[in-house]
Amino acid sequence: MSSGATIVRFRNLRRFRAVSGILLLSAAVIVTAGYRTPALSRGWLLAFAILSCLPIGSMILLLIHSLTGGRWGTVTAAMLRPSAALTAAVAIAFLPILATCSQLYPWAQDGSQIAQDVGRWYLNWGSYVLRAGLALGGWCVLGITFGLGKGGRLLAGLGLAFYGATINLVAVDWFLSVEPHYVATAFPAMIAIQQLAATLAFVALLTAPALDESAASDVGALLLAVLLGVVYLEFMTYLVAWYGDLPDKAAWYLKRSSPGWATTIVLAFAFGAALPFCILIVRKYRRSRYGLQSAGILVLLGTVLHFCWLIVPAFDQQGAVLIFGMGALVALALSALLIGGALSPALEAQHGQ
Repeated sequence: MSSGATIVRFRNLRRFRAVSGILLLSAAVIVTAGYRTPALSRGWLLAFAILSCLPIGSMILLLIHSLTGGRWGTVTAAMLRPSAALTAAVAIAFLPILATCSQLYPWAQDGSQIAQDVGRWYLNWGSYVLRAGLALGGWCVLGITFGLGKGGRLLAGLGLAFYGATINLVAVDWFLSVEPHYVATAFPAMIAIQQLAATLAFVALLTAPALDESAASDVGALLLAVLLGVVYLEFMTYLVAWYGDLPDKAAWYLKRSSPGWATTIVLAFAFGAALPFCILIVRKYRRSRYGLQSAGILVLLGTVLHFCWLIVPAFDQQGAVLIFGMGALVALALSALLIGGALSPALEAQHGQ
């Protein structure tokens, strides 16, 4: 290896350590301030839910491509690999949530009803930490392994099975249990597909200029498919809840049917699903750079609105939660871009060996 390449690697490593240190310091600040300002820790949960989609979704796309092949995975690998390696940063970003659990989840508060009935056997501190550690640890291993281009077909198959099992646990733990009496069996699958949709939208936005028409069409078709999956699961969950006419399910939707939140979900559907669908269904636009990028921007906007609608109505001081959440989202996004930029040359060099 030349001395110039060694210097570049060293600089990237220093940048990676510096940004990782900043992320750890930010997590410590959130933990400290979260005890005094619950809206801050709740905003962090919102930002975590949105931004964690990209590393986790990138990891899943790499696993899928290892099993199925396809040119779409080859031409987007330069972006997917560093993003998947950021699953370690997702684990760091989860620490404030772990430390401020009592500010986020009713079941974690002393004297709560859920802590006194049969739900305590599942929703308790020890099992919550165990499930989170299992999921994040396994995802880190898979994300880094496939980010380095070292994983094989067998590991990819086992990894997808592991992800399917763990997302069913932690999607409920992290997001749905902010209102523990509401149950939706399709919720974990909807979160998983939303992660894929956000990742493919990000891929479309960043890699479209470098894609030829065939590869752009493949990425657009994948994005179109996962969009239909998100809309289908969200609609069917609502339909089943409506037909069931159960108080707990009705209460969950009533919180999200106020004029402001009803407008939010309508905008999420319009920007995040309907308009991208109209763009991507037309082959000419799906194969074009600007069509693919436009669809990517709209889906990312819809993802943000969708997670706001899912999580924020569970809390009081919703305006403060939204403000802190958007601020934390910007901070996490900038940290992720800096870390990803530092990792990308090293991963490319490693993959090329």
